[in-house]
Amino acid sequence: MNSFIENQNWRYATKKFDSSKKIESQDIDILKEAVRLSTSSYGLQPYKIIIVENPDLKTSLQQAAWGQSQIVEASHLMIFANDVNFGPEGIDSYFKNVSEIRNVTMESMSGYMNFMKATIAAFTQEERNNWSAKQTYLALGNLLNAAAELKIDVTPMEGFKAEQVNEITGLDKLGYNATLLATLGYRHIEDATQHFAKVRKSNEELFITL
Repeated sequence: MNSFIENQNWRYATKKFDSSKKIESQDIDILKEAVRLSTSSYGLQPYKIIIVENPDLKTSLQQAAWGQSQIVEASHLMIFANDVNFGPEGIDSYFKNVSEIRNVTMESMSGYMNFMKATIAAFTQEERNNWSAKQTYLALGNLLNAAAELKIDVTPMEGFKAEQVNEITGLDKLGYNATLLATLGYRHIEDATQHFAKVRKSNEELFITL
């Protein structure tokens, strides 16, 4: 079987982590790079990711996540947060980065830059936030796949109070809003869920070929 498919069959949403096991720093670096290299609309990456290691901070965040035990048991917690005010400044920053990395002038990219600004400007505030929030899910996908390759467990979570998470971490002051949580670590031997057969739709149910 293809190793990627094997990894996908191996992974699951871990319900109980072994709190005695910590992810090595070099593996965290690999996961960060996987998230950094994730695809995003126009390559703009309109989000920020906070990595939480501090036990006291994780305890505070647990209260904002309906008391879910994975928050404090896991080695690390990642908070994905979208930029709620993304606009021309973010696009200018992106093209400045392109200019430096690819050694091209800003003027040579002005047409595409103005097109992107016009596209984003046409969004309502709600549409813009929906768009930037969706980008965080793409980054989460890269995290899940990279972690499975390293045999690191990840549990994605949408069950939390974003306003509380924003306040606890200071995201609200930075202009970001928490959209996703992901706990990272190693499954506990007592987590019975790891032995459950994976349940997914069949190819016939899921796919339509036209």
